[in-house]
Amino acid sequence: MKSAVITFPGSNCDRDMATALELASGVKPVMLWHRETEIPAGIDLIAVPGGFSYGDYLRSGAMASRSPVMAAVREAAARGVYVLGVCNGFQVLTESGLLPGALMRNAGIHFVCRDVKLTVENSRSAFTSLYAQGEQVVFPVAHHDGNFFADDATLDRLEGEGRVAFRYAEQVNGSARNIAGILNDGGNVLGMMPHPERAVEDAHGNTDGARMFRGLVEGLMAAA
Repeated sequence: MKSAVITFPGSNCDRDMATALELASGVKPVMLWHRETEIPAGIDLIAVPGGFSYGDYLRSGAMASRSPVMAAVREAAARGVYVLGVCNGFQVLTESGLLPGALMRNAGIHFVCRDVKLTVENSRSAFTSLYAQGEQVVFPVAHHDGNFFADDATLDRLEGEGRVAFRYAEQVNGSARNIAGILNDGGNVLGMMPHPERAVEDAHGNTDGARMFRGLVEGLMAAA
């Protein structure tokens, strides 16, 4: 599996994401600066990592969504290339129109940084194929603007179409219906606030995130 990781000014999880992808695939990801205008040929997965792109000015992810590289990401996603956005990456994907809804300031106006329990709501996607439906996993979170919001019609559609990938098993940030991660209608774009790349090695104290990356490698290589 060939992957690419985007770096914006203010990204701070790009190297963590690259390490997780290399551990799973054995191939170093291509590191793409935000001013790039093309995605290299043959890329199977694009990762939009966490951090504080552009210092979270205006809204988290708003300025990054206008970076030249995101036009190329939108085009790639439309062709079926897989896209994973984590934390700030999830914010960038909603601001870019690749996913519905918005990420607002956490309920209680506090930065949340701790391990949280998640329930796997959809185990049929390439991102979640090595998890069991309804399984509880633990990923770290670290965000100030992770409160997922969408109108009731959008939330009902996400639920009805099986596009809620992960749900918080406990109240974390005020997210509507405790939604922690969602898929696009094609199933090739996942945005989530928790950090699977911070739970892939024994040194992390938890390896629940490793299965996401192994599942992506297995699924995308089988489809190639």
